[in-house]
Amino acid sequence: MAEKREEAAVENKKVVLKHYITGFPKESDVELVTTGTVRLKVPEGTTAVLVKNLYLSCDPYMRSRMTKHDEPSYVPDFIPGEAITGYGVAKVLNSNHPNFNEGDYVWGITGWEEYSLISSTERLIKIKYTDVPLSYYTGLLGMPGFTAYIGFFEICKPKKGEYVFISAASGAVGQLVGQFAKLMGCYVVGSAGSDEKVNLLKDKFGFDDAFNYKQESDLNAALKRRFPEGIDIYFENVGGAMLDAVLPNMRIHGRIAACGMISQYNLEKPEGVRNLIFLIIKRIRFEGFIVFDHHDKYPEFLEFTVAHIKDGTIAYVEDVVEGLENAPSALVGLFFGRNVGKQLVVVAND
Repeated sequence: MAEKREEAAVENKKVVLKHYITGFPKESDVELVTTGTVRLKVPEGTTAVLVKNLYLSCDPYMRSRMTKHDEPSYVPDFIPGEAITGYGVAKVLNSNHPNFNEGDYVWGITGWEEYSLISSTERLIKIKYTDVPLSYYTGLLGMPGFTAYIGFFEICKPKKGEYVFISAASGAVGQLVGQFAKLMGCYVVGSAGSDEKVNLLKDKFGFDDAFNYKQESDLNAALKRRFPEGIDIYFENVGGAMLDAVLPNMRIHGRIAACGMISQYNLEKPEGVRNLIFLIIKRIRFEGFIVFDHHDKYPEFLEFTVAHIKDGTIAYVEDVVEGLENAPSALVGLFFGRNVGKQLVVVAND
């Protein structure tokens, strides 16, 4: 007799953080383990959702969660020995929640494991459009894409013809910011860490120009060559020396959306910024933001972006790693610039 769903249990492979770290992460800091089993039925009396994870998103903010903090951040630290968590795409296997049914596809915070029992469903979103690749909900139609939309349109409030600079421009967020800017009729330049990524920005995403920051001995001069009239909008993803070089090159009343500062995440002592006086001289608005605060805008973003995907005016590049066993390498590689495009891990195809 076939085993009943409510009695079935399966092994559950998980990716765990072995211990808290300082400095650059190593693959040996993260490991794949098989510990125990998971029942394929949601416990009675809860509104939890049991999902099979399909795609996992590797994101720069996850580095902060690998270090123990005395003062809490906007996301909690990982707990060594437990499955790490992050954004992913999953299929609902069983549900007691009125908004989610068996067979639904969802995206949101899930575990880095084969199966997850999700009790906190506040940020779990049912996927409306399944006629685009489901993996896009780890990037283009998920948190990174939504971050690009909020940071560019809500924080920077662009105008046609403005001069836009994007650091880490070939990443999950940056590649979309650049295309949003081109749709607005802006002049767009991006920086990236390899010639391959620079070519991608110009040939695939339609940037007006791009440069390899590792080949520039003077970032200030590199920016002046590409923005002789200055920068109206800077989409900040890296911090450090790049931010210091951008500030004197901003135009009066320029806007900076502080999305991330990946150059600082692995430093025990963050670098200082010397050119902050230009915030005053140039009357610059420098605003940090967390995309969680704008969740009410997601439907608007989704309709806008899906329309441009379907008419071919937005392109996207993914760096896909197959198998949960390769997730540690994919995550760590993010902080060494090994990925080209949005880094994601395929756990299962359905």
